Amino acid sequence: MKVMITGGSGFVGSAFARKLLEQGHHVVATGTSRQHKTVNHENFRYVQADTTREGNWQTELEEVDGVVNLAGRSIFGRWTKKYKKQIYDSRILTTRNVVDALSVRKGTFLCSASAVGYYGSRGDDILTETEPAGDGFLPQVGKDWESEAFRAEEHGVRVAAMRFGIILGRGGGAMEKMVPAFRMYVGGPLGDGNQWFPWVHLSDITGAINHVIDNEQLTGIFNFCSPNPVRNRELAKTLGRILRVPAVMPAPKFMVRLALGEMASALFDSLRAQPENLLNSGYVFKYPGLEDAIQQIVQ
Repeated sequence: MKVMITGGSGFVGSAFARKLLEQGHHVVATGTSRQHKTVNHENFRYVQADTTREGNWQTELEEVDGVVNLAGRSIFGRWTKKYKKQIYDSRILTTRNVVDALSVRKGTFLCSASAVGYYGSRGDDILTETEPAGDGFLPQVGKDWESEAFRAEEHGVRVAAMRFGIILGRGGGAMEKMVPAFRMYVGGPLGDGNQWFPWVHLSDITGAINHVIDNEQLTGIFNFCSPNPVRNRELAKTLGRILRVPAVMPAPKFMVRLALGEMASALFDSLRAQPENLLNSGYVFKYPGLEDAIQQIVQ
């Protein structure tokens, strides 16, 4: 099988490329970096491209069996008008260009990233895939992102939208920011810590993508998050205990908002997401519990 990974030089893209290569598949990865820094394999090819623009990179889509669409500018930055446009365009325009150029053959698939931010902050509500979108910037991005992906169904492509939770893993993701702060004794809950934290281990992101690709009957929406979300204060407590540092210094809302502006609102969103469709499809999480997941990452 030959698979294109957009956003293939990122944290998830690099990990999933390695997984496919270990299984004997061929991978074409796109990214904005001049070269791929971590993957070197005879069945791997890297194409530098701005996928928000049409270009020669789209010819690669004529020969692949499917696409794992992961491209998107990080939401973790100060949300100026310009930066919000980059967040939006990197997702929507890339997905549009992929769908427009994707070769239509029997068995072609598109696994396209989205995010549980689609639901908006919902307190203690349990959020399965049937819940409607929320209001605000991130929910609108999620709605438009998925809408572009599902256009591929009109051409007979099998589409799965993957609503990622907050990804925990070695070498990137949320832990890359959190662990150094805790080790410097400045880690703790955000605000009152009561908001639900929809986390997922990187191994379960790559495992669940593989699961969806391998099971050709799977299509539609999938929450990619642990079946055991925790409140933010429990995350801080668990990480502090494992690192053997205190985790009692809360970050007041006003200070976070002062430092990060509008983006800070995403850190206080309460998202009690559940991966109902993944579980019903038979996927078994490798790291369903937070403590085991963090132990694996920081050991």
